[in-house]
Amino acid sequence: MKINRREAVLGMSSSLLVGGCATTSLNPDGYSNEVFAHGVASGDPGTTSVVLWTRVSGSQGNVPVLWAVADNPDFRRPVATGSLTTNADRDYTAKAVATGLEPGKRYYYRFRASGTESPTGRTRTLPVGRVDKLVIAAVSCSNYPFGYFNAYEAVADDPEVDVVVHLGDYIYEYSEDGYGGEAGKRLGRIHDPRHEMVSLEDYRRRHAQYKTDRGSLAMHAMHPLIHTWDDHESTNNPWKDGAQNHQPEEGDWEARRARSLQAYYEWMPSREPSDRRPEERWDHFKFGDLASLYTLESRHTARSEQINLADYREQMTSPEAAQEIYDRVVGAEDRRMLSAEMEQFLEAEIAESVDAGRRWRILANQTILARVVQADLDEPEFNALRHTIPESGNQLADGLTAAGKLGLTSNMDAWDGYPAARERLYDLASRVGCNDLLAITGDTHIFWQNQLFDRNGIRMGLELGTTAVSSPRGYRELGPQATTRLDELLAQRNESVVWVDGRYRGYVRLSLNREQARADFITVTTIESELYATETLRSVRIEPRDGSLFYS
Repeated sequence: MKINRREAVLGMSSSLLVGGCATTSLNPDGYSNEVFAHGVASGDPGTTSVVLWTRVSGSQGNVPVLWAVADNPDFRRPVATGSLTTNADRDYTAKAVATGLEPGKRYYYRFRASGTESPTGRTRTLPVGRVDKLVIAAVSCSNYPFGYFNAYEAVADDPEVDVVVHLGDYIYEYSEDGYGGEAGKRLGRIHDPRHEMVSLEDYRRRHAQYKTDRGSLAMHAMHPLIHTWDDHESTNNPWKDGAQNHQPEEGDWEARRARSLQAYYEWMPSREPSDRRPEERWDHFKFGDLASLYTLESRHTARSEQINLADYREQMTSPEAAQEIYDRVVGAEDRRMLSAEMEQFLEAEIAESVDAGRRWRILANQTILARVVQADLDEPEFNALRHTIPESGNQLADGLTAAGKLGLTSNMDAWDGYPAARERLYDLASRVGCNDLLAITGDTHIFWQNQLFDRNGIRMGLELGTTAVSSPRGYRELGPQATTRLDELLAQRNESVVWVDGRYRGYVRLSLNREQARADFITVTTIESELYATETLRSVRIEPRDGSLFYS
């Protein structure tokens, strides 16, 4: 069984622009380079261009940086070169957009600064014309204190992967005593800075720390990244005008959000905002005639504040009363998840995909899209496991049981907290002839295999939820046995939930061809050691049929 072997390439020639020798793998103990301590990355690929990224450490003043792209790792024939300058204003990050490339082609790239050469990265441009196969690795929720980013390294090692789609929670904002603090102290992975991120310097240091993980170094060097943020890149559960984890003593919310987004653009291989505000990050990536992939922005441009159903507890005296409150309050038509501008963008771009005859339309979506009613946990098998639930989990179990008895959802931060917005999404897709959406979703630290239906029961497509890279399993306070039973009960209660499993960390590999797709739910055996193995927990096939998508 393959164990943590990386296929990232490392160029060692003495000149950036003239070829020399090159090795084919990183040192098993990680790449050591004081100048390029955070490695290299590529992202936001186009058909003739791609973003290249690195960071120059230990520098002062204005630092010249050279970059080169070649179609071979020996760099004997560079196809694009350039130079730029970085300094403290950008936290010494360096980002270039390499242009004039050929569609659908693999390239190699590297940087040179301060007399030192960077590791070599591998990337590829988007294809045009006929495409017979595309393989996406979907990842989410990498939390440094909870464990090593072995899932990233497994993605780097995966020979099938063409592109990585990161669905958010790339970093986490908490202090050393917050979420993950205990695990971080045990593993020696304490957050830097040790306090919660608030200032620009805080966000920069946290991004820098995460990019020193060897799994992160390997994944970024091997594959281009398409990415969208969720909440923890700024702070927990933000909405348009605030956030659950933003307090008045932490200053102005919009200023904090702006600082978090500035650091994000500095430290990620992303195109800079041009004709949009920084928070308006959405896009359409076209993979020839095979697939369209849409990145969503569902946090900062329009999201309404999350509803706390506990505020209505006294009024919810029956399932009927609870449903009336849910429909009236949570389901209010003016509650938004996506901005009107983004909805218009999606409708136009989905129409373009339908007209172009692409087989697949994929939503890179942050939070669970399918309707999920909480399971009623007051049943014999779950009650028999009550003695296994830690004392700290009893209140959670009671709350979930109450929600289940009332027929309510328990995740008001997901699309279930915004049902009118979800219907608008389905409506705009239907208007342009699309009832075959394929959502890939992060956030919950759980694997999901879901079906999508609108409020009238019309099938709108399917959803694949990926578990976390390192964040802990959902509902971990219940203990492993009770959580496994909860997963089973969720699938039993909800037509939309075919299968759910929160036991593992890992990623989803989505393989698409012109007739069908396959989703592999891939796990890593541990995140508490850098010695691990990968296993395929489950594989499912997806077939287009009768104008929508079905599992087979």
